[in-house]
Amino acid sequence: FPEMLPNPKLELVQGTLNVVMKQNVTLSCLSEPGSPPVRYTLFKLNQQVSALNSSDSSPALFPLTISSASDVGEYKCKAEYNHTTGGKYSNSLTFTFTEPISKPVLSSPTSQAKPGQNVTLSCFSENGSLPITYQFFKGKKSISLPKETQKREAAVIFLFINSLSDFGTYKCKAKNRFPNTTKYSNAFNFTLAEERSYSQPLIISLGLILLLLIIGFALAIPFFLIPLYKASE
Repeated sequence: FPEMLPNPKLELVQGTLNVVMKQNVTLSCLSEPGSPPVRYTLFKLNQQVSALNSSDSSPALFPLTISSASDVGEYKCKAEYNHTTGGKYSNSLTFTFTEPISKPVLSSPTSQAKPGQNVTLSCFSENGSLPITYQFFKGKKSISLPKETQKREAAVIFLFINSLSDFGTYKCKAKNRFPNTTKYSNAFNFTLAEERSYSQPLIISLGLILLLLIIGFALAIPFFLIPLYKASE
C-alpha cells in the first residue's frame, strides 16, 4: 500500500553536519507510521550508499565515516515496501567540511599615534571555515564584543587614543566551529608619534638662504675687485 507510506524523516543522531576528516556520524531514517517490513535506502545525491530492511517500527540507522571530500554533500533516504515499486523520499541533510583557522594577523594602517587620535585595528585569518568569530584584546583585557564574519573579510575596530595608557600591546583571537582551534594573533603596539616643531624647518630654511647669500657674495667679490685693481694701475 504505497499511499499509506508517508515520507520518511532523515535525522542526524550522532555527530555534526559540520564535519572534520575521519569523523564518524550516524543517520536515522524512519517512515512513521508505516506497516513493516519497510526497506530504507540511503543516497548521496543520486548514488546509493546503503540499504536496510526494517521488520518493525524502529528507524534504520546508517553509520558513516567522513573520510574524504567525496563523502560530504547532500544525503537523502528512501522508504518503500518490498513488494511495491516507487517509494517516498525524505528531507535532505548536507555535510560540510570544517577547516581549522590559520593564525590571525593583527594590523593597522598606522603604527604611530598620539593622544587625541583615532586609530583602527583589523584582525584577519586567511584560512578556515566560515563563519569566523574575532575578538580584540589590550593585554589580557577584552576591548570588543565577539565579531562574527560570514564572509572572508577582516574584523575591524575603531579606537580613540586618549592618553599614554592606551599605548600598549594589542592582540586578537579567532575561532570557528572546528573544535579546540582558537588562535591568537601577533602582538601589535602603537608608538608615540614625535611632535614636529614648526620652527625647526624655518630655521633650516633661513640657514640655507644665508649660506647661499654668503656663497654668492664670495663668488661676486672677484668681479668687483678686478675692475678696481685695473683702474688703480
